[in-house]
Amino acid sequence: MKKNNYIKNGILAVTVSLSMLTGCNDFLEIDPPSDISPETYLWTESDLAAYTIDRYHNSDNDYIFRSVNGSGGDGLYLDDRATDVMTNRGSNNRFTPGEWKVGSTGGSWGFGNIYQLNYFLQTVLPRYQSGELTGNIDNVKHYIGEAYVLRAFEYFGKLKALGDFPIITRTIPDNKDSLVVASQRKPRNEVARFILSDLDKAIDLLKETPPNGERTRISKPLAYLIKSRVALFEATWLKYHKGTALVPNGQGWPGASKAYNANYQFPSGSIDGEIEFFLQQAMSSAKQVADNIALTSNSKIIRQSASDPSNPYYEMFASEDLSSYDEVLLWRDFDLTLGNVQYWNHYLYYGNGYGYTRQFVDGVLMENGLPIYAAGSGYQGDDFVGDVKVNRDWRLKLFMRAPGETKAFVNLPEGTSPEVEPEVPVIDGSSRYMEGTGYSIKKGLSYDNEMQATVGRDVTAVVCFRAVEAYLNYMEACYELNGSLDADAQKYWRAIRERAGVDADFNKTIAATDMNQEALNDWGAYSHGQLVDATLYNIRRERKVEMAVEGLRYMDLTRWRAMDQLSGYKIEGIKVWGPMKDVYGGRLLYGQSDATKNTVSDPALSDYLRIHQISPNNFYYNGYNFTEAHYLNPIAAEHFIISSPDGQTPEDSPIYQNPGWTLEGNQPPVGY
Repeated sequence: MKKNNYIKNGILAVTVSLSMLTGCNDFLEIDPPSDISPETYLWTESDLAAYTIDRYHNSDNDYIFRSVNGSGGDGLYLDDRATDVMTNRGSNNRFTPGEWKVGSTGGSWGFGNIYQLNYFLQTVLPRYQSGELTGNIDNVKHYIGEAYVLRAFEYFGKLKALGDFPIITRTIPDNKDSLVVASQRKPRNEVARFILSDLDKAIDLLKETPPNGERTRISKPLAYLIKSRVALFEATWLKYHKGTALVPNGQGWPGASKAYNANYQFPSGSIDGEIEFFLQQAMSSAKQVADNIALTSNSKIIRQSASDPSNPYYEMFASEDLSSYDEVLLWRDFDLTLGNVQYWNHYLYYGNGYGYTRQFVDGVLMENGLPIYAAGSGYQGDDFVGDVKVNRDWRLKLFMRAPGETKAFVNLPEGTSPEVEPEVPVIDGSSRYMEGTGYSIKKGLSYDNEMQATVGRDVTAVVCFRAVEAYLNYMEACYELNGSLDADAQKYWRAIRERAGVDADFNKTIAATDMNQEALNDWGAYSHGQLVDATLYNIRRERKVEMAVEGLRYMDLTRWRAMDQLSGYKIEGIKVWGPMKDVYGGRLLYGQSDATKNTVSDPALSDYLRIHQISPNNFYYNGYNFTEAHYLNPIAAEHFIISSPDGQTPEDSPIYQNPGWTLEGNQPPVGY
């Protein structure tokens, strides 16, 4: 059986495999997984449940159940690395213009997952509408709703990475003409509208509680939350990138170069109308969640032993079973007997080279609601790590480690005592046993030694989506739309701050905020190189602190256009060249002839650990820089060649490249 090269290599980059059930007639003869033919598959409730749950699991970080990795690869807890929130001694080449280049093959321009979901909907919907599917009808509807959510979330990943993108809702005939037409990119706001439409269809079909009774599968509230995320993302992207080539009809927008987009008109009549539409959608969908799901309580206890009272807020991130936490709208379960495990606890137990940035830590409020620099804040300074947590927001107290705190104290080997954090963070060890910036991450770390001690035994559940995001989405969308906070937004903000152990009077914080001070540390203080107002900034600050290490930070920075100002920005860690230097003693090495022996940065650079300046050979030694093209990914060169009429001239492809990038592989942005 011959595989057509257009499908295999792909104008649409559709990956052909036995499990994909491709649209080519030849491949329809190939059995789906488990040797079940298309004629006998997807007729029952159990078939639908099995097909959709298989789409949850994928190494692609834009999938519903994301990869979880503590060893250095991308994953839910590590997606905030290489931002102003957390880092290690490496980073990401998006902050070194000229190093990120157009790929020759692959990249984000792929349709394999979309194809699988289109196949499901194309096959199942007619059977559902004709009453041919067997099983509990409400469950059948639910699983169809899951497929709509999964397709929407896959498309959201494309929207974040590429912006404009083809909208494809059916399997495509295996011929070049059909595939070329299907490759035409739709303006990004149309993609976002399509995503919202899929989510609306899902909402009509989904149950409040999944058929398995646990929030380990998609539910109606989750669809509302995702809808609010997508709508807020697109509204703020359009607002802050307005007028640039990164939005439809902006100056130099490449879509205008193709006849099919040359005379594009916004559905609402203008880009401002689109912004308003998406903000309204964000508010209405977020409200559906925030009004109905309360936040998990914070007992304000940092547990040091098994006899200490529990703290549900902390343990929401550090338990094996999250079924009792209503705030968690979707969580990923693990099962050691099936070899289904994660690695976060094992690798992060000793740090694995990661840590919060000083910039993040300094931006966290005091319990009294004041910034650390404000008069009367009560800030104890940062001469020692433990001082940093005194009188601070409980999110810093709970989710950052400090000397003397107990690590794991459950299921310890008989006769052993719990290990405690050392007097000063380990910043001079091997990458496996090093706390990176010195401000060590604790969110997601279990108290159970079984999860820590041996690799491949960690079954701590992972929080994938939380209702608190809806609170935050509503607050931001409301302020962006109206320039003020309505009663609901104020109520949600107070609830978040009360749970965080911070004075609920956010106006007190706003009044004490000095944007010039905040600009030194927080990228979110900016949009398109200009400082935002103090109210909007504090909404963004709340989001940053609440959602830290949950993989949303870079998404937020791109939609806010909050990296234009980066030019030689230096990430810092603990104040190593203060009183702590005496505790470290001879362990602090810099300026060595063999730079690999350096353990810290030169005190002449800063009193604070400059994690990327420990060695002059570090790729980010000169700091973080950014160029506008990096807000979107480039499309790999092969896709232009394959889709061109003669298979050789990329300029004739129906696909257009993202702004600033070339059509040639292995090339950086133009004029970076």
